[in-house]
Amino acid sequence: MKRGRPNQADIADRLGISVSTVSRALAGEAGISTMVRQDVQDVARTLGYRSKRPGNPAASRKALAFVPLGSAISGLSGFYFGIVEGMRAAAAQSGIALDVQLIDEHALSIQAIKQAVAAGAATGLLLAGIDATEELVDWSRGEDLPVVLVNGTDPQMRLNSVAPANFYGAYAATRRLLDAGHRKILHFTQELRPTIAQRRRGFEAAALAAGVEPLIVSTLELNANDLVARLLQRAYDVTGLFIWNDIVAVQVLEAINRNGLGGRYSIVGFDDLPIASLATPRLSTMHVDREAIGKAAIRLLRLQIEGERAIHQLELGVTAIEGGTILPAR
Repeated sequence: MKRGRPNQADIADRLGISVSTVSRALAGEAGISTMVRQDVQDVARTLGYRSKRPGNPAASRKALAFVPLGSAISGLSGFYFGIVEGMRAAAAQSGIALDVQLIDEHALSIQAIKQAVAAGAATGLLLAGIDATEELVDWSRGEDLPVVLVNGTDPQMRLNSVAPANFYGAYAATRRLLDAGHRKILHFTQELRPTIAQRRRGFEAAALAAGVEPLIVSTLELNANDLVARLLQRAYDVTGLFIWNDIVAVQVLEAINRNGLGGRYSIVGFDDLPIASLATPRLSTMHVDREAIGKAAIRLLRLQIEGERAIHQLELGVTAIEGGTILPAR
């Protein structure tokens, strides 16, 4: 005899619990432990269970996205605008009501996050360019609240995340300078976020693989203006520069040009921000598909809302953008 589609009784039998407990767990009702809810959702997916109740995705799926105010009003505005556009498009397609809020990332507290999530009855949280604190991780796991880091990563693998392929992108950027014959290359970086640390590691790996000694200068040591001043004084015996983002790369390029040293240094940036195309010559950089990052973040959030418990750390490939700032080494 052909068996009907799986029902809640099948899930209850598999787990040795009551049908009412299964029903409450699937409905997301209070009073069910996180472990039991997870077990029920895992078995439901394994059996191919589908609820008979008509759903209202917009009513039950509400995502709150925090976008850093400092980045939104700075040169990074184009970067996060693309991410938000991608999130909005994917949320609309997935039946998720998305509320995007600008916040001061330096003053963001766990209490403010709790209040915003409660006020919006959010069933998922997206943090764009904001790294999670231990408090946030502990609270979100205790509440079983899906969280996705957008343009971020969690080195301890507790939260889902989507980011460009920072390590391999930086490796490829450095290879472009190496392939042009440069063997004395400086990487200018900042030390604030795990994603940027990956770019540093990619640079180091590419340099060492080519038998080149990596030279790294950090914003902890000096700012962009100081770097340019030292380059003008020939304090560094280098011919190639890989700079962690396009904004700083263009600042360095323009300063070099103003001082009549255009062409002395080959420069590669990262992100392919609009400013890169305005530089003279056009900045050679690595393109990050910001809208794809936003769309992927919504897909990960939807999977979590639907019961996925595996941690996903998704990286999107970056591509080389030709410009006029990579010259053959002299």
